[in-house]
Amino acid sequence: MTTASGGALLAQMLHQEGVEKVFGIIDGTYFGFYSELHRLGIEIVTPRHESCAAHMAGAYARLTGKLGVCMASNGPGVANILPGLVVEQAEGNRVLVITSARRPGIMYPDRGGAYQCFNQVGVIGQIGKWSHSASAFERVPELAHKALRACWEGRPGVVHLDIPENFMNGKQKNVPALIPPSRYRHQTSLPPDPEQVRQAADWLTSATAPMIHAGSGVIHAGAFEALARVAGILQAPVTTSWAARGVLPETVSLAIPMPHVNVNHKVRNEADTVLVLGSRIGETDWWGKPPYWRSPSEQKTIQVDIDASILGLNKPVDLAIQADAGRFLAALATELEQRQQTGLEQRKQRVADYQQLMTKERSGWNKALADLSEPIHPAHIATVCDELFPDNSVLVADGGNAAIWAMFYHKVRTPNRILSTFKFGMLGAGMAQAVGAAVALPDTPVCCIIGDGAFGFHPQEVETAVRNKARVIWIVLCDKQWGMVKMSQQFMLRPLKTMLFKKLDENETIKADLGEIQFDQLARSMGAFGARVSSVEQLREAIDLALENGGCGVIHVDVDPVKHMWAPGLVHFKKMHEEPQG
Repeated sequence: MTTASGGALLAQMLHQEGVEKVFGIIDGTYFGFYSELHRLGIEIVTPRHESCAAHMAGAYARLTGKLGVCMASNGPGVANILPGLVVEQAEGNRVLVITSARRPGIMYPDRGGAYQCFNQVGVIGQIGKWSHSASAFERVPELAHKALRACWEGRPGVVHLDIPENFMNGKQKNVPALIPPSRYRHQTSLPPDPEQVRQAADWLTSATAPMIHAGSGVIHAGAFEALARVAGILQAPVTTSWAARGVLPETVSLAIPMPHVNVNHKVRNEADTVLVLGSRIGETDWWGKPPYWRSPSEQKTIQVDIDASILGLNKPVDLAIQADAGRFLAALATELEQRQQTGLEQRKQRVADYQQLMTKERSGWNKALADLSEPIHPAHIATVCDELFPDNSVLVADGGNAAIWAMFYHKVRTPNRILSTFKFGMLGAGMAQAVGAAVALPDTPVCCIIGDGAFGFHPQEVETAVRNKARVIWIVLCDKQWGMVKMSQQFMLRPLKTMLFKKLDENETIKADLGEIQFDQLARSMGAFGARVSSVEQLREAIDLALENGGCGVIHVDVDPVKHMWAPGLVHFKKMHEEPQG
C-alpha cells in the first residue's frame, strides 16, 4: 500500500499500458496527473488549443496503432476539446480523453451557479462510445480499467474518463498496488471462426470476378501485408472507403484508388463476390447500393467486422463474420494458399482492363499540368509534393477544394500515410493532425496540403510545431475565398453565366470572399520557415529549402481562384449525397 493522488494513479496505469505521449494543455486542476506523467517520462505535447489535442491524439493513434491520449481541464478546457472529440469519434480513431471536473459536492448535478461547471460526462457521452466520472477516489482504478477496456473493445472511438479535481490532486494513503493490463482487459484481437474462413475461401476461389472492399478496420488492425497477400492470391481488385485510402500502395496493379470514381463503380458492379473488411459501407461508399454496386441478389457479400452491429447494416450480407480484420486476413491467406486457384488469367485480364481505364482517366487529369501560368494551377501542388517528399511521408489533406485537388493528384506509395477527416469533413483539423503525425513519425517530414480558409482555423499550431521540433511543411493554397461554397452559390444564383464564364462578377456571391493573410510572414513570426510562391518552379525551390531546413515551414501558394474552384470530381461529390436507387 502507498500514498498517491488519483491523477498519479491514473498516470501510472497509462504507463503500464505503454502510453508514451499525452496531448493537452496543462492546468492546475489536474496537476496530480500531468506531474506524474512528467516524472514517468511520458511526453506531454502541448498544443495551443484543446481541440487540437484531440486531433493530434487521433492522428498519433491512427499512424502508430497505439492508444492516443489527450486531456482537458474542467469547464472551458472541456468545452474547447468537444469539436475535436466529435471528429475523432466520427473518424473512428482510438482516443482516450482525460478531463478534470469540479468537486462532486457541486457537480453531477450542478448545484446551481457553480463556476466552470457543465455536464461534461453527459455531453461527451452523446459524442463518444464511453463516458463516466469517478464518484469517489476509491473508484478511480475501477473506472480507469473500464475506460481502457472500452478503448480496445469493438470499433475504435472516443472514450472519456472524468475525475473531479479533489480526487485528481488529493492524496490518499493505502492506495492498492497496480495490476497489469492482462488482468483487467483482453490483449489479443478477436479471431475468426475457422469454418467461416473456409466458407469465405470457397466462395472467393469459385468466383468469376471477386473483389475486396477495405475500410478503416484494416488500418487499425495493421493488416497491410495480409491484405496485399490475399488480394494477390485471388487477383482481386481492391477498392477502399475514403478513410482507408492507402491500405494498399497505389503502385500495385490491384489497387483501385478512390478518386477514380467511375472505375470504382465499374469494379463494384462487375464483381460477383465481395469481401468487405472493416467498413460500414456508408454514404461515401454509396451505401453499397445500386446503381453504384451490383444488386445484392446478384452479388455474394462476405463482411468481416470487429463490431457485430455493423454486419449487414447497410448492405445485405451472405456471410457475416465478427472478427479482427487482420486475424481474418491472415487465416484466409493460409487457407487460400492450400487451394488451387482457377480462372486467374481471366481475373488478371480484368485487373489490367481497370488499370487501362485509370491510366486513360489520369492522362485526362494530367492535361492540367501543362498549364504553367501564374498564379499556379492547383493540379501542380500534390504532383510536386509527391516528387519531392519521401515515399513514406504522411500527406494530410485539409479544406474543401484544396483537399480534392490533393486527393486527385497524390499517389499513395506507402500504406497508412494519408490523413484527413474523410468521415466528417472538418476544416482546420489538418493543422493539428500534421503535428500529431510528426510526433508519431519523427524521422520523416509531414506534408500538409491545406486551404487558406482551413489554415485560418488553427494557425497558432505552427508555433506548437516549432516548439516540439515537429517536421511539418504546410502548403497553403490561397485563393482568398470559400471556394467550394462559392461554386455552389454561383450555380444557385446564376447557373447559365457560371457555365459560360466559369465565374461571377465581384459582389454577385454572398459573403464567399476572404481577405489577404500573408501566411509566410505569419510562419516566420512564430519561428518557422516561410515562403510565398506563385509558380511551379518557385514551389519546387521553396519545398526543397523547407526540407533542407529540417524543421517546420509554411509555404503560401497563390493559386488561380477560378481554376481552384473548378476542382475535379465535384459532380461525383454531389451525386454521392443523393439517395441511390437501391
